[in-house]
Amino acid sequence: MIWHTVPRAVQLLFPKRIWKGDPSGKCVYLTFDDGPVPGVTDYVMNELAKRGQKATFFMVGDNVRKHRSLAKEVLDAGNAIGNHTFNHRNGWKTADTDYLENVREFDRVLEEGLGLKTELFRPPYGLLKGSQAKVLLESKKIVMWDVLSGDYDPSLKASRILHKTQENTRSGSIVLFHDQQKTREVVPKVLPSYLEFLRQNGFETRLL
Repeated sequence: MIWHTVPRAVQLLFPKRIWKGDPSGKCVYLTFDDGPVPGVTDYVMNELAKRGQKATFFMVGDNVRKHRSLAKEVLDAGNAIGNHTFNHRNGWKTADTDYLENVREFDRVLEEGLGLKTELFRPPYGLLKGSQAKVLLESKKIVMWDVLSGDYDPSLKASRILHKTQENTRSGSIVLFHDQQKTREVVPKVLPSYLEFLRQNGFETRLL
């Protein structure tokens, strides 16, 4: 079962993590996880550019290493980049020392490859031990989400993904999509319509 919105009780359990953006004005914070992946990330960028919209891309460090030019295109187009670990690590299943080193490895790749430092961090799967979060919060903003598209779930029809994402979008929402291999087929069926929904309803897209 997909929780398309994160229950308020869960958000209150972790108050130092960012679940929503600034709700002032009519805006949303679009985010894409797991790229850059050729054929998906560039498609997303093109759709955003058509409408003058921006997003924050939480990238996997090994993908940045393999596709540095594509990561640079994301940055050059005015989008933001966040840390999603080097190997898409599950914090609950990884020793603290290994997990934190994986986060640092992403930072090294980003700085060496693009000359960029980022304070934005999103844990893969949203799973992070309290001990890991405590260390990361010394230098990072831990960004979660309050609207989950569910685009990675092959059991969900594109029409449902679109409907639930639109239905739960509010001003200040951090909306999560994926620009990865598993979403290559569904993203073109959902994203253009969702971006048009934002545009037609007067939502500005902001960076985190």
